[in-house]
Amino acid sequence: MATEKIAYGAAVELTFTSLGALAAAAGLTGGAESAAVDNSANLNMDYLLAGNFKTAATNGLIGYIEVWVIGQLEDTLWPDVFDGTDSVETVTNRDTLFGFGKLAGSIYAPNATASQIYAFGPVSVAQLFGGICPRKFVVFVTHNVQTSTNVLAAAAAGPPQVNKMFVTPITFTSA
Repeated sequence: MATEKIAYGAAVELTFTSLGALAAAAGLTGGAESAAVDNSANLNMDYLLAGNFKTAATNGLIGYIEVWVIGQLEDTLWPDVFDGTDSVETVTNRDTLFGFGKLAGSIYAPNATASQIYAFGPVSVAQLFGGICPRKFVVFVTHNVQTSTNVLAAAAAGPPQVNKMFVTPITFTSA
């Protein structure tokens, strides 16, 4: 009888330049979209999504940082304003986002501490979609933990790396 084992690939940083210095969105509808993770060739069973966020040095607020995963609808069609490219986006409204987005995490910032680091994940992408990883997906991050005139801190290599997100591909081997 064959033994199934999990196999972790090397973590890959998402192309997500729009995440560093991301402006706050009071209604949590504006945010940053990552470049698409394309699983159509690798056919990984899952991806673990993780990262760190850092608030700016001034003008912090009590609020939330939300991480959403958006799956491609079919070969070329994405929902709402998404297109699979690293960019700043504003979704039509929260109800629309809840209709197609999968909330991977909501990080509560309990105080207005400047330069605070908040860790996220790892979260299984496949679990968000009922156990099957989408062929292509993007990550959308929105927050209201800074004033509208201030932004998240710039992305930095760290340690820890901040305002960056990573995916770790997962496959299974049989021996």
